[in-house]
Amino acid sequence: MELGKNTPAVVTGGASGLGRATAEALAAHGVKVAIFDIQEDKGKEVADAIGGIFCNVNILDEASCEAGFEKAREAHGQERITVHCAMTAKGGKTLRFDKETMSFKRLPTESYEFGAAGILTASYRIASMSALGMANAEPLNDDGERGSITLTASVAAQDAQIGQVVYGSCKAGVNGLVLPMARDLMDIGIRVNSIMPGIFATPLMLGAPDKVLNSLAASVPFPKRLGKPEEFGSLACEIARNTYLNGHNFRLDGSIRMAPR
Repeated sequence: MELGKNTPAVVTGGASGLGRATAEALAAHGVKVAIFDIQEDKGKEVADAIGGIFCNVNILDEASCEAGFEKAREAHGQERITVHCAMTAKGGKTLRFDKETMSFKRLPTESYEFGAAGILTASYRIASMSALGMANAEPLNDDGERGSITLTASVAAQDAQIGQVVYGSCKAGVNGLVLPMARDLMDIGIRVNSIMPGIFATPLMLGAPDKVLNSLAASVPFPKRLGKPEEFGSLACEIARNTYLNGHNFRLDGSIRMAPR
């Protein structure tokens, strides 16, 4: 796919972190980008800076997502690239020992359901809504390509640590969406892939103490540092650009393999 004004994009979570870096990278290629986020001030700031549009979208809400796609398409036309970075979840171990009661307690099912909604269900929602729009658009090239959808998983999908039972399993579910969805959409010319980032220097991560950040950086085989959000954005652009990339889960992690804790 040729990146440019004729291949509009939607980037969820585009107000900060990996989503922002992706939106900026796509815009640098001339792509018209719609940012889906609930951080209105930050989202508008990024959209203005890259010549895009901001859509206040809650990925947990079906109607909110539908309204976001409608607004984006009215402004830029049918998106041909979707990169889904937004998520929400809660952490916790399957069982924890309560010193007050001197007994074990389990992570509430509701906490798991919240994570599944914010990671796995939201990924399906964004991907399927975007695919529906792409399916009704004209092919972009001789291959019959109509669009590219990239989901964000995590190295935790394969190396989840203690306390990541929700996050790790739901991110594994995101990877699990990729191949069957790519096959569902193969005759329509829509590609589906995922990226599994390792430890990245996002605003959330950079809020940790320097001692923690230095330890995390030292745990990466090479290069011994946290990933740069723009490296994620670069890979997202290449996945969109390279039509032969389909049905794949890409690790982007400096070769790290996470220990149990």
